[in-house]
Amino acid sequence: MLAAVLSDIHANVQALEAVLEAADREGVDEIWCLGDVVGYGADPGACVDLMRERSAVCLAGNHDLAAIGAISTDVFTQGAAVAARWTNTALNDEQRAWLSGLAPSGSHAGAALYHGSPRDPVWEYVLSALAAEMCFDEAGRPLILVGHSHVALAFSRLPGEPATGETRRDGAVLDLKGAEWILNPGSVGQPRDNDPRAAWMLLDMSAGRCEYRRAEYDIPAAQSAIRAAGLPESLADRLRLGV
Repeated sequence: MLAAVLSDIHANVQALEAVLEAADREGVDEIWCLGDVVGYGADPGACVDLMRERSAVCLAGNHDLAAIGAISTDVFTQGAAVAARWTNTALNDEQRAWLSGLAPSGSHAGAALYHGSPRDPVWEYVLSALAAEMCFDEAGRPLILVGHSHVALAFSRLPGEPATGETRRDGAVLDLKGAEWILNPGSVGQPRDNDPRAAWMLLDMSAGRCEYRRAEYDIPAAQSAIRAAGLPESLADRLRLGV
């Protein structure tokens, strides 16, 4: 089983198409999405339609839930709240219904999947070894995939040892055998690790191996779409910086 693992697309169809094209070139068997198909970007309907068509499994992220009114935007930043309200009006009934059927956690092909974390599938960011340690204990599974943080990273725990981890750059290859792992592929549509290219992960379940990947995409086109939609300028500006 060779899977392309995606997260945090955030309605950036230019980035999503670039990642899907790269995944197709690798001959992947399945597309897995860890949530936030919609959010900050200007093409929520197109991204929903692509994930409906292409994904073998797709989770709900906090921005997906906010866009359909399932959770409040009170804790969102102003820009995120504006984008969530706009997204709700930009989706059609069929697209909203599909998002409503998604859950923030699940399992597939032997992996435990969460948008946030095993302890809080919607909201928790797994960004420290301490958080990873508690998530390993909570999930009790050797392979955990998470999104939400917009940062490509990995944590591992060998038997009898504490969890360790770090961010992962383009081309990093991990042997997943013999340890517990929490893997985050990074963000397709709004990376926050100072690399503006769309992030994703190539996961070989049969070989117990993963590789972190980045894809170039048309950032100016994504920025223009955000501005044309009347969304906050900051959501366009940050794309070129990867922050």
